[in-house]
Amino acid sequence: MFRDAEGDPGSVRVLDVLIVDDDAADTLMIEEALLDTPQPPAVHHVADGAEAMQYLRRQGVYRSAPRPDLILLDLNMPRMSGHEVLAEVKSDADLKRIPIVVLTTSRAMHDVTASYVNHANAYVTKPMDLDAFETAVRTIRRFYSDVAVLPADSSR
Repeated sequence: MFRDAEGDPGSVRVLDVLIVDDDAADTLMIEEALLDTPQPPAVHHVADGAEAMQYLRRQGVYRSAPRPDLILLDLNMPRMSGHEVLAEVKSDADLKRIPIVVLTTSRAMHDVTASYVNHANAYVTKPMDLDAFETAVRTIRRFYSDVAVLPADSSR
């Protein structure tokens, strides 16, 4: 749960998270870590960048998809990479205010730099250890649900 920038100080709503990752095992671990809380976020998943853009633009089967409050984005995916998604979202006036955390296995400095150049809000390398992985995801969720104030979504 979180309070958005235009929300009543006493009102809260459920954080809406979109996971963009083609690895089913990683997605499952991310979902489990996000949902293991007394006030779990609403979690949605798409398997590649092209599907992410359809979801975000509410096209086709995603016509009634909720606008996410947070995107967890892998970089290495088929059809459309995470770098391409990041650049497209952050250049779109309707989407650019959605925080995007790059959550990937890549430790390559060119991926880190390119992500921040394209306005990623954070870059987190997926830990190989399961406990560390879950801790990283829970920390991201806690920050965006308990600490950060997110913009109100006028499209809700």
